[in-house]
Amino acid sequence: MVGQLVRNWWVPVLRGVLGILFGFLVFAYPRTTVEVFVYLFGAYALIDGVIALALSFDVSRGRGWVLLSGITGIAAGILTFMYPSTTAVALVYIVAAWAIITGIFEIVAALEWRQVLSDMWMLGLAGVLSIFLGVLLFSSPSAGLLAWAYLIGIYAIVYGVLYIVAGFRLKSFQPAQTASSR
Repeated sequence: MVGQLVRNWWVPVLRGVLGILFGFLVFAYPRTTVEVFVYLFGAYALIDGVIALALSFDVSRGRGWVLLSGITGIAAGILTFMYPSTTAVALVYIVAAWAIITGIFEIVAALEWRQVLSDMWMLGLAGVLSIFLGVLLFSSPSAGLLAWAYLIGIYAIVYGVLYIVAGFRLKSFQPAQTASSR
């Protein structure tokens, strides 16, 4: 299992790059129409979900949680594209639900993988960040889409950085660094 994770170190890096790109796009075009933001979110959730789904076929430990995370992202992306006007109204709730569910799955996967890789705390931290964002969004959905767009942009950038760091830590992983050998 460790070999599969190390061999696919580029997957979390790609997820991180996509997160950062999404975050910068939100900041670059803050006054764009709600429809564009809806489609940006839909594309991000769909692509991130497909990447997580693909990763789930390459890992053995935590496979189910990564698979569910991928399915959640794909579902959020597809629903966004199928119902863009409804999504514009419900976007805050969709993003909140997606963030909480994905965060839970990431924390569980990090807990399972920590027995093998001690540096998986970053995946858990990304999960906590996701849950925090979801709770904030649910607690005050009427704060205005522009304010939430900035919050989501910040989240995507921080989330992306955490995934990039985790990916490069996997790339430089040495067998002596496993939690069981410490």
